[in-house]
Amino acid sequence: MLLDLVDHKESINRLLARYGVKFGIYKNHEFHEQLFPFDPIPRVIPRREFDYLDRGLSQRVTALNCFLEDIYSDKKIVKDGVIPADFIYSSKGYLPQCEGIRPPKHICSHISGIDLVQGKDGNWYVLEDNLRIPSGASYPMIARDLTRQAAPEAFARNHVEDNRGYAAMLRETMEYVSTGGIHVVLTPGRYNAAFFEHSYLAERSGSVLCMPQDLVAEGGKLYYRQYEGRKLQVGAVYRRISDEYLDPLTFLPESLIGVPGIMEVYAAGNVAILNAPGNGVADDKGIYYFVPHMIKYYLGEEPILRNAPTYLAFYEKDRTFILEHLSRLVVKDVSEAGGYGVVFGSNLSREELGALAEAVRREPRRFIAQEVVDFVDLDIVEGEARVPRKADLRAFVLAGETTRVWPSGLTRFSRNPDSFVVNSSQGGGFKDTWVLSR
Repeated sequence: MLLDLVDHKESINRLLARYGVKFGIYKNHEFHEQLFPFDPIPRVIPRREFDYLDRGLSQRVTALNCFLEDIYSDKKIVKDGVIPADFIYSSKGYLPQCEGIRPPKHICSHISGIDLVQGKDGNWYVLEDNLRIPSGASYPMIARDLTRQAAPEAFARNHVEDNRGYAAMLRETMEYVSTGGIHVVLTPGRYNAAFFEHSYLAERSGSVLCMPQDLVAEGGKLYYRQYEGRKLQVGAVYRRISDEYLDPLTFLPESLIGVPGIMEVYAAGNVAILNAPGNGVADDKGIYYFVPHMIKYYLGEEPILRNAPTYLAFYEKDRTFILEHLSRLVVKDVSEAGGYGVVFGSNLSREELGALAEAVRREPRRFIAQEVVDFVDLDIVEGEARVPRKADLRAFVLAGETTRVWPSGLTRFSRNPDSFVVNSSQGGGFKDTWVLSR
């Protein structure tokens, strides 16, 4: 069964390259586009295990949505002392411009990408919550299409859940929050790192792929300008532009990729923006520490999924522990993403440890530290051999009329045998994720 898939590895990767399944990186004022290598050996998740993940992920995203609505309105979680106010307001993801805005249907995180690893102890641990513009669903979607064509028997024999429903889930989510009109996927353009995904998801979900110049805010409504001059009202925008660039009249005035006035239309309740501006406060790596507390506070439930054991340098007791055990912890800069700003103390020299300790003392709000979770290796094909490599799972949770977990996901792996960092921006590859139907 797996031999069929392995035999087609090269041909599938050639097709992925032909279809433009690439990942772009913009660094040091230069844009570099690279292939996102696909490994044919899937990650397999038994049905019972996925049902457990489904419950835990739905619970987590529900609590995070409660937090986001609360923090920009009543702030009960702050008033009740669950999260310190200065910790919230010092987050780079907190946007005072979003205060008092109630998104359509009270949903802030419509598409959540939750990164998990399975420890060698068998438990699943959440490493990060991505609630701004989580990417990656398109890669397993197109890879599954190609592998299904190459080896259809593998899927028929193994009772694998069909992952083609993601586009319908996305469309239904947009329809649920739409204020009336067409749906669009807003891309900053060809040189965005995930442009392939923007165009692919627009096509598959039946949405219009548009550039910022295609949209105009007028008379309290948002419109899509067609080439012949006709304008169509927009009810839902799946935006793939970061908050700070979204509207030059509200955020960065120098932004050339925003839509002037879109925030005014959004604040008036006349368009849905997926995901809501301001979500960055919830996927701040420091706020991650408090998610189990959110679940208990908003839902009155015990968390189903675990956080990795985490220490918050903001708290003096935790900061002392971090500084005393720096050489065995992994330290994360809360303002970084894509695998950047992640430092393993065990890899540092004495001088480097000293410099990191000084940075933690100087800017405690900037750092969290975690115990290193020894997570499972998955086999990948390298040349003629199979070798084990570290791998995580990005699960996609869509919140609309109900909160649903896509029965698939993006499994990313490190191609470096000594690395725990699996991000595509760090040179990793990806696998399909098979959820068994029984």
